[in-house]
Amino acid sequence: MPPILRALVLGFLAPAAVLAVSPVLPALAHHGWGSYDSGTTVTLDGAVERVSWGNPHVTIWLQHQGKPVEVVLAPPSRMQGRGLPEADLRPGLPVSLDAYPNRDDPAEFRAERIRVGGKTVELR
Repeated sequence: MPPILRALVLGFLAPAAVLAVSPVLPALAHHGWGSYDSGTTVTLDGAVERVSWGNPHVTIWLQHQGKPVEVVLAPPSRMQGRGLPEADLRPGLPVSLDAYPNRDDPAEFRAERIRVGGKTVELR
């Protein structure tokens, strides 16, 4: 193969290979759920104070029994796919969640399901 043709082919293949692999890279950095006690389920009730709608997971903050807590939900695509779009989860709304406590941080939980606006959404 002539050098100029080789350079052109590599010039197109190298970027294509990087683009083909790049969607996988965020998944490699994803954390596991081992830091949560899946043997203990807690029901959290409170009004949403703040929402972070983004990858890798939606996160909400609320007051539960007079204390601020952070609750990690499902990825945005799963939330929408299961009937809970971003517009339906906003500050001020009362929610009830079944969640697992973080083993090291008593103010952080991972939600298994959420009840909001008259519907229950399974998050796993």
